[in-house]
Amino acid sequence: MKLFDGKKVANKILKEIALEVKKAKTKPCLAVILVGDDEASKLYIKLKKAAAQKVGINFEEHLFSVKSKEAEVISRIKELNQNEKISGIIVQLPLPAVFNVDKIIAAIDPKKDVDGFHKENLKLLEKRKNGLLPVLPLVILTALDSAKKLISSKNVLALVNSEVFGQTLKAVLARDSFKVNYLVRSTCMVFGAEKELKNADILISVCGCPNMIKGESIKEKAVLIDAGVTRYHDGRVTGDIDQESVKNKAVFLTPVPGGVGPLTVALLLRNVYLASLAD
Repeated sequence: MKLFDGKKVANKILKEIALEVKKAKTKPCLAVILVGDDEASKLYIKLKKAAAQKVGINFEEHLFSVKSKEAEVISRIKELNQNEKISGIIVQLPLPAVFNVDKIIAAIDPKKDVDGFHKENLKLLEKRKNGLLPVLPLVILTALDSAKKLISSKNVLALVNSEVFGQTLKAVLARDSFKVNYLVRSTCMVFGAEKELKNADILISVCGCPNMIKGESIKEKAVLIDAGVTRYHDGRVTGDIDQESVKNKAVFLTPVPGGVGPLTVALLLRNVYLASLAD
């Protein structure tokens, strides 16, 4: 089984970004909004900050307590929209339950939405027009490109955590002729999807359910994309796919850690650089 080296691919992309940023007249800048004290979110922001500094992209953190009002966060986003020095804006998810995620994302200027989930960017995606591509689907597409010699069919089964993400993933992968069938999970179980799993030449999982997928559940010579990351308080990181049990059956796997994670940061920063060109 071939393991995808996300760090190697990410480092190549980061080097390319650094060269482009060095030539730019003005430095791109990423503004990150964090609401609350989620430890995993703090770690993700720390990783993004370190990578941004490495390639020469300026980085701003805008921190709000869990007691902050939704209107305060939206007001800050509007300020950042008007700030010419800011190239890209992301809201670190998850937000506290009392916040309306869709409303807050909608407040971001689509041209600065470097995560790529603003409805206007998704409309451009559906129409096959240029826009900022959503980062995680783009990461998955990049990983699949690394597995192209092992892919026997472009039919994909994706286990996702929301209808919106399923539709977005389907639209991004369609650009490369992949045909995506997705199932939205309601629990961390695969009961009821056994037949689909067994028939999937390419299986993508984005559920955040540790070791949910075992070797006996998958097709022989399957290509596996594990984008479901669970991070524990002790620092351990686990994916949706049980790597040990699939290693003698699958032909390709994006491991957790070291697979999609590093690439997610790199492609986010590439979106920041691309957004800066539209300033």
